[in-house]
Amino acid sequence: MIIKTYVAGPVQANNYLVVDEASKEALLIDCSDYVPEIVDYVKENGLIVKYILMTHGHFDHVLGINRMKEALGAKAYVHEGDREQVVNTREVMMMFGLPIDGVVNPVIDGTLPDDLTLGSQKIKIIETPGHTPGGVCYLIGENLFSGDTLFRGTIGRTDLPQGSFQEIKRSVKDILFALDDKINVYPGHAEPSTIGIEKKFNDIVNY
Repeated sequence: MIIKTYVAGPVQANNYLVVDEASKEALLIDCSDYVPEIVDYVKENGLIVKYILMTHGHFDHVLGINRMKEALGAKAYVHEGDREQVVNTREVMMMFGLPIDGVVNPVIDGTLPDDLTLGSQKIKIIETPGHTPGGVCYLIGENLFSGDTLFRGTIGRTDLPQGSFQEIKRSVKDILFALDDKINVYPGHAEPSTIGIEKKFNDIVNY
């Protein structure tokens, strides 16, 4: 498996292109902007991008959906709990006084199917509400794509509308920290980590 990280968008979000070398299948996790380097890599390597998967619906992770869908020929999915904020991204940004020049509401193809696969591997969807109601993590083999639920040393903020500290604490401590220590963690922003490191040093262990 190849995991390539592209940092893009207004809040420097991580976009992950995950590739199964044997089947040439790929998927994109989060889509913060149109990233030509992703399109080039896909074309140069003859990849088939099956999905664009959202970890959650905040604007800084979804602004590239429309253009990247067109460029990659992939379908985009988000958890039902965050669907409304994705398809109303422009209106949500206006509510927060954020610039909306050139922003078009993302068009998604549906909510997350149960049977996502990459090559011969099943993609496990782990529901982790707290940062948003429909926040999820994706576990592919020994790699966890944690969105804005779990970061290196800390957790996602919960002071935004529909955020909940109690929910994210449960999501991290009861669900994610139950995973094997060797699982790699690829967050929505900043640097990767492992479950074992976060169980020892993450701020949430103090709560």
